[in-house]
Amino acid sequence: MKQLEGNLLTPSGWRRGYLRLSGEHIIELEGEPVDPEDNDAPRLIPGFIDLHVHGGGGADVMEGGDAAATLARTHARFGTTSVLATTMTASRPAIEQALGAVQQVMQDPPEQAADILGVHLEGPFISPERLGAQPPHARPGTREELESLMALAPIRTLTLAPEIAGHDALIGWLNRHGVRVQLGHSDGDYDTMVAALAQGAHGFTHLYNAMRGLHHRDPGVVGAALARAEFAEIIPDLLHVAPGAALAALRAIPGLYGITDATAAAGMPEGQYRLGDNDVYKQGNSVRLADGTLAGSALTMDVALRNWMTLGLSLAEASRRLSALPAHFLGLTDRGALVPGRRADVVTLDRQLNLQAVHVAGQPIAGVAETGQPNEHPS
Repeated sequence: MKQLEGNLLTPSGWRRGYLRLSGEHIIELEGEPVDPEDNDAPRLIPGFIDLHVHGGGGADVMEGGDAAATLARTHARFGTTSVLATTMTASRPAIEQALGAVQQVMQDPPEQAADILGVHLEGPFISPERLGAQPPHARPGTREELESLMALAPIRTLTLAPEIAGHDALIGWLNRHGVRVQLGHSDGDYDTMVAALAQGAHGFTHLYNAMRGLHHRDPGVVGAALARAEFAEIIPDLLHVAPGAALAALRAIPGLYGITDATAAAGMPEGQYRLGDNDVYKQGNSVRLADGTLAGSALTMDVALRNWMTLGLSLAEASRRLSALPAHFLGLTDRGALVPGRRADVVTLDRQLNLQAVHVAGQPIAGVAETGQPNEHPS
């Protein structure tokens, strides 16, 4: 049994006290109401849950092998305690190889790593008109291919473009099989998105990016998200989405939650990395294709937390959008909050919000990374 003390962020507010951990779980929480700004004790918040991670530590999920283990170890050092290993648009054999490798890693979970919850299948069932940095292997989805892929690894979330013929029928079928459908990489119109939500789509993938934008006479995918969505991902690196657009989404979408969309370049120095079939280049805080197109990110969740706060969010609210809300989106009831009985996934910060410690299921992570500075949006 171990005890962690400080300012505890609970669902009912901040408490000054302690958490007791036993095995993988929180077994006790005691404390009195407190304003953490009134003291220098550590801030303890729930571990980050990242539902869109392509890579990290130099490894890309599409490489197969132990890439998923490498990304899980890398992101744990930055406070992420649960992840979805995220694929790219690719040929069927390449996706099958990647899924098989993720499943093998999940069967023998790595130590000192975030918990791999399953897979986010981002593509290939997307619009060729809105690839973004996805390779040109987009194709319509079929139930036969989906059944085959779902047999290889637990697909928890799937991004598709609902305007593609046949995709409307797949949404309900995926729902019945426990897959959260997200709308993204789409050139569809507003009415198509609204219909997809009515058919059971749960949210939107990296809001504003690789989707038809908002115009007052053509609201598009973005307009449907702002008007109708309960949930949506957003990349809070202040590069993919300008602060004003992020603030608009915060006002409009109750369940807006942050993801990194991290590539192999996360946690690594500047240089060349792989993202699926593509070479990508990390320079400063951005990752781009050779032509300058943003291609995923080098974001880690500790920096995402600080970026949220530069937009005016409190620490408690920024944390909620990186832990509680993604847990709620995925239907996870065993994590995402500091509550007795839940997993002991805990991030410890100092007063300046520097990472001090990370616990994944009660186990301390060695080599916790030095917290980076919040990004600045280019003027």
